[in-house]
Order: sequence, then structure tokens, then C-alpha cells
Amino acid sequence: MSTTTTAVSGRLFGNRIVVWDIVDSRKLYGSGYYGKPLGVPKPKGVEFDAPLVLDLMEGCYLAEKGRLKISQMDGRPVSQTEIKKICKKQYVDFDAKYLVFSDLREKGYVVSPGIKFGCDFAVYEQGPGIDHAPYLVQVFRATDEMTATGIVLAGRLATTVKKQFILAIPKVTEKKVEYVGFDWWRA
Repeated sequence: MSTTTTAVSGRLFGNRIVVWDIVDSRKLYGSGYYGKPLGVPKPKGVEFDAPLVLDLMEGCYLAEKGRLKISQMDGRPVSQTEIKKICKKQYVDFDAKYLVFSDLREKGYVVSPGIKFGCDFAVYEQGPGIDHAPYLVQVFRATDEMTATGIVLAGRLATTVKKQFILAIPKVTEKKVEYVGFDWWRA
């Protein structure tokens, strides 16, 4: 995958950011599997002719890295402060989830929303279309209560879809994340 050196432009539409330029869409997608090409359920590489749709967390991350310039529908720029404010309205416990998202991205993983698995993130080692996401990540604060039933439910789901269930425990003030992985064994 190549790296994007110049920032691409995206427009904020509700809780999504759209990169309309096809060349920029391909470049951004090809540099780390960011977003999803509109109307392309399972893209193979970057040979698609569609705008790229990013979720807010991806957009926030890319803007922070200087790789995305976000603007409103009227063309007015959206600052990093504004995008974080919007994210905090859309995501419960945004700061903790964003720290985990950023940490995983910085470690080289491809991170996508895990809503279809009932968790915060589905995490790939290489990327969609290349491998299946081997990890399901749920963000928990050290102060959150966790029941044995909750762990078993998450573990059973992860096992059913052949993935490892991982708890991400962010320490927001320290900007660190600890991970606990669960392996399920048959007796």
C-alpha cells in the first residue's frame, strides 16, 4: 500500500464524510483501507469508480494526521476541534474509543466499525478483501462493570464467527491502551 502525502478533501454529510474525487478516493482507500467505496460492497483493490465514504472516527483520525481536509456542505472548513465535537455527539465515550482506534491504526491494523458483530471494532491484520478480521474489539474502561455472562456472550459470538474477542482498556489521561484477549477452548 502506498502512503498518502497530501491531504484529500472530504465533505461532511450528517455522520459521514464523503471524498468525491475518484482519484483521491482510490488513493486514500489504497493507503490503509480507509472508508468504503459507495455502492461497492467488497472492493478488490483500488479499481473502483465511486466516492469514498468515511465514518466520523476515520475522518477525525485522518484529519488529525493531516491526510484529510473536511468541509461542510457549503465549503466552510471543519476544524479538528469541530470534528471532535461532532464525534463526541455521535459516539458514546468517544475519547476512549478514539484512543483505541488510533492506537490500533498506529500499530498497523486496519480498523472498521464492529456494529455488525455487536462490538466497537472489527480489526484486520492486512485489510478487507485480503483477510478476514481476526479480532473483535470491545472498549471497556477499567471502572466499567463486566459480568461473566457478558464475557461468555461476546466470546461465543467471536468464536462463532471465527474471531478472537479482545477487550481494549484505554487509559485516556496516560494515552495508553491495554488489551486482554480471550481464547476459548473445548474441554
